Amino acid sequence: MSALAAQALGTRRLDLLPLRVEHAEEMAAVLSDPALHTFIGGTPDTPQALRSRYQRLTAGSPDPTVSWLNWVIRLRAESCLTGTVQATISASGQGPVAEIAWVVGTPWQGRGIATEAARELVDWLGSQPVHTVIAHIHPEHRASAAVAAAAGLGPTDEWHDGEITWQRSVGRVIHGSH
Repeated sequence: MSALAAQALGTRRLDLLPLRVEHAEEMAAVLSDPALHTFIGGTPDTPQALRSRYQRLTAGSPDPTVSWLNWVIRLRAESCLTGTVQATISASGQGPVAEIAWVVGTPWQGRGIATEAARELVDWLGSQPVHTVIAHIHPEHRASAAVAAAAGLGPTDEWHDGEITWQRSVGRVIHGSH
């Protein structure tokens, strides 16, 4: 599997921009609400900690069979960053799998931004050599479950670290002649 790279994507209202270290300062403010960590644990990163994290993420996975793809979500009308979407792509027995996640800062929640960004990400992944998209969602995180459902993922019977695995097949089907 060759490594994939994040590329700029756009929706009606949003620009999904490949993550850069320079985004850390603005994103630290976007993600500063401790309530964002209710389901995922931890605490908000300082700008310095986020800069270090973004340096690691933009350097890429040390495993050549894994691709880390990260975007910031920019709300065009307000010309500001509002959150992130990400995909970690790795090999599996059924073909490449993308594990996706999203977060939108508290001031921008409830406006469909995460849904619009996640749909665009899943649509884009469907055009890549990716077979399956999965997300891990806390069973009580209704907003995140709604985003996953809107992006075409459905809950499975599988659990991962106390979260339900949601899944969607996106791989292009190659039809052979009969």
